[in-house]
Amino acid sequence: MSAKKEPNVWQGFKAFLMRGNVVDLAVAVVIGAAFTNIVNSIVKGIINPVVGAIGTQSLDNYSSCLKDPCRVSADGTVQSGVPIMWGSVLGATLSFVITAAVVYFLMVLPMSKYLARQAARKAAREGTKEVVEVTELEVLKEIRDALLAQRGAGPGER
Repeated sequence: MSAKKEPNVWQGFKAFLMRGNVVDLAVAVVIGAAFTNIVNSIVKGIINPVVGAIGTQSLDNYSSCLKDPCRVSADGTVQSGVPIMWGSVLGATLSFVITAAVVYFLMVLPMSKYLARQAARKAAREGTKEVVEVTELEVLKEIRDALLAQRGAGPGER
């Protein structure tokens, strides 16, 4: 009876880390973290002032009261009542939608158009290559047929 050698934990962990998906995911997380600063700057520096020109930049102060009297201190702790802070939820939702729009229109859409153009160029190059290969094959067949005709044999006969 021979004992099967079980892979140790370190070998399994190493195999897990070296899979392509895990490495790609790690790179995506690092790039995403760095990209967050760019998106936040665009939202805070450009989008929020534009939205602020139309309305208010901070929706955090908007609330409703379920149980009167509602009193909230300056630091945000509730002193009495049951306030519903719907303004902060709306602000977070708008921030998410604005951030998603900035990412989509400034990053995802241009990148997908670029990749589509690259794929079209590659397909065009491969199509041209196939036409050239077919044309060369046709020329070679014609040369063969001409040589056979000069020898007196018909095409396809040897």
